[in-house]
Amino acid sequence: MEVEYAEQVNLEQKKHKGKHDKPKPWDEDPNIDRWKIEKFDSSWNQDGLLEVSSFSTIFPRYREKYLQEAWPKVKSALKEYGIAADLNLVEGSMTVSTTRKTRDPYIIIKARDLIKLLSRSVPAPQAVKILDDEIQCDIIKIGNLVRNKERFIKRRQRLVGPNSSTLKALEILTGCYILVQGNTVAAMGSFKGLKQVRKIVEDCIENKMHPVYHIKILMMKKELEKDPALKDENWDRFLPKFKKKNVQTKKVKSKEKKPYTPFPPPQQPSKIDQELESGEYFLSEKKKVAKKWQEKQEKQAEKTAENKRKREEAFVPPKETAKQDSNNSESKEDVTSLAKSLKVSLIIRCISFQRYLLQSGIYLTEALVPTAAKGQGVWKEKISAEYQCRRIYFGPRCRTTLEKEKEIQEYLV
Repeated sequence: MEVEYAEQVNLEQKKHKGKHDKPKPWDEDPNIDRWKIEKFDSSWNQDGLLEVSSFSTIFPRYREKYLQEAWPKVKSALKEYGIAADLNLVEGSMTVSTTRKTRDPYIIIKARDLIKLLSRSVPAPQAVKILDDEIQCDIIKIGNLVRNKERFIKRRQRLVGPNSSTLKALEILTGCYILVQGNTVAAMGSFKGLKQVRKIVEDCIENKMHPVYHIKILMMKKELEKDPALKDENWDRFLPKFKKKNVQTKKVKSKEKKPYTPFPPPQQPSKIDQELESGEYFLSEKKKVAKKWQEKQEKQAEKTAENKRKREEAFVPPKETAKQDSNNSESKEDVTSLAKSLKVSLIIRCISFQRYLLQSGIYLTEALVPTAAKGQGVWKEKISAEYQCRRIYFGPRCRTTLEKEKEIQEYLV
């Protein structure tokens, strides 16, 4: 009975309602790829579209110059599919719309994706590839996933990696073009790859999993795909499982334990007790106000004096530390030699002046000696020393003046 009932159910399931709901010969054909997207043929829609469809999007100001240069190439690429493109620099917008020559009804959606990618800083040669039926795009908004700006910039840089190495690895493994720009991530590729990219980007920005771990998982999946025996099996047992370890723990502040005493702490004096102790309680209201005002004035005076001192500190020159020579004996010798040289020069000046007076027929007196020589105490030297210097200077004229000065200096030393 059970076998007959099962056969009857199978017969009922095979029955089809309606004359069109019948099994087709190509339904069970293994040679047909049902996931393949066939290229659109214009003969499928010879009459064109009944209504005009258009899409518009704005672009940032920094993209204006580039779009103005690349717009002829974009326009010519859209013209092949019968799409009209317009760039409005006044409003800062791009518009695409269907025309009478448009045959593919889905191409307007592709054109809309194209202008979106151009506004998100995707280069024109790369963005034009979206018009192909096998390539799709996804613009992931990441700006609202993190509130803190510094944290957002760090995580976005984590997605890019050093020298864009992480981004290049993700592009190779997912087969998608990825561009991180501002608050969005633009991706182009297959549906499968776009799904993986969105998962990786969101996990990175939300700090769920580092992109490097996703790269490891994708590499292992690539290796598992090569084995036909594991085609229908679950791969979770082969994939690594990463746990988040950088959990920040709150630091517990250790409080110092006071020694235990069975007695309660002493009672603190009240405000009235403090006034009674200081004698303020017995003052009149006017005196209390005057005292408060006096205290306030004193505090203000202290504060102004402190502020003035701080302002004047900027104008006080720093103290210069005198450089002390390591060898004091050398410095003393230098001073003595300098004094002797000055002494010699003053004596020579006096002698030369006396010589001039003698040649002029004027006799030398103490009053006629230069004051500079007097001040230095030259005339306090012994008469014999002065006489000897004169003898050397007024001696035979065969010697030069320099030789005479040198001889005087040697004599004095």
